[in-house]
Amino acid sequence: QVQLVESGGGLVQAGGSVRLSCTASGRAFGGYAMAWFRQAPGKEREFVVHITGGENIYYSDSVKGRFTLSSDNAKNTMYLQMNSLKSEDTGVYYCATSRDRTAWPYWQSSKYEFWGQGTQVTVSS
Repeated sequence: QVQLVESGGGLVQAGGSVRLSCTASGRAFGGYAMAWFRQAPGKEREFVVHITGGENIYYSDSVKGRFTLSSDNAKNTMYLQMNSLKSEDTGVYYCATSRDRTAWPYWQSSKYEFWGQGTQVTVSS
């Protein structure tokens, strides 16, 4: 069974930065579709970024240029570096992974079978 554990959230001022981590266990890390989603209070879960089988990365328009996805396969960990944070970035951030190398359409949360418990990011203005 694949397990994902997020960490690194917290309270940050607008314009600041934070780095989230997602550590996987239960299978080899690389070669599978992985993603970050977020959910603000009262809103639906929203796509943030996706990586296909450790290769192509796709960002949502709302975070492009501010967020950067990276991974360390040796540590089974994926990172989300979040810069120039805005109040609208506030929410619970979830990492997710698929059973396959790809997940299409990658922006749909239903395409990912395994999810972490989430980590809260609060951006104060």
